[in-house]
Amino acid sequence: MEPEHRAVLRKFRVQLSDQLLASDTIVPFLYQEGVLTEAQVQQVEAQLTNRQKNLKLLDLLPNRGPRAFGAFLEALQDFSWIRDRLLLELQNSAGTGPNSAGTGPNSAGTGPNSAGTGPSGGAAVPVRYHDDPSRIPVSVLQRVPSDRELSRLAQRLGAEWEAVLLDLGVSAEALYRCRSDHSLNHWGAVLDGLVLWRRAGGRRATLGRLLRSLEAADLHPSVLEEALLG
Repeated sequence: MEPEHRAVLRKFRVQLSDQLLASDTIVPFLYQEGVLTEAQVQQVEAQLTNRQKNLKLLDLLPNRGPRAFGAFLEALQDFSWIRDRLLLELQNSAGTGPNSAGTGPNSAGTGPNSAGTGPSGGAAVPVRYHDDPSRIPVSVLQRVPSDRELSRLAQRLGAEWEAVLLDLGVSAEALYRCRSDHSLNHWGAVLDGLVLWRRAGGRRATLGRLLRSLEAADLHPSVLEEALLG
């Protein structure tokens, strides 16, 4: 890995450790691309919290060869705002551009979950918020939300987030851990809680189930619609 790439990862270490979901798409993609070995994947997964997994990944990346940084950027398909900040930092660094060493963000079809996730097709679902029906198609509500969709939803949830997660079946103890792990980062706490729900629920953790809990917390369906549409 080039020195300027190491410097960027070091500069944004705290933000990256708080905002990424290493296990769900990033680590599998890096393993697929040969950046991480199976043993290193196990090292990351052995960490207890999402933040610790992120930190372990950031410890491993600088020593994974010249392709590591470019592959890492490609793995941030679902975290485009983070990728853009890293690229901007590189661009502002002397002698480093955002498209150097194969790190351009526009590599077609190489990022995780590159298939579109926007709601399209299918009939309108008969879920209502008072007299306002949700416009999200049934076909979309039947699937499990992606990292990107959970991340966008976490940005839109305010003080109601705990009520939503409790309705989803996340325990009060788990919510306390989310708050403790991200005491200065509301978004990170909400996202951790949503990821816990998705992992525990498996195929039952659908967007439709999520919509019902949002409505139970008196949130309008548009909160979820905006997260899906981006």
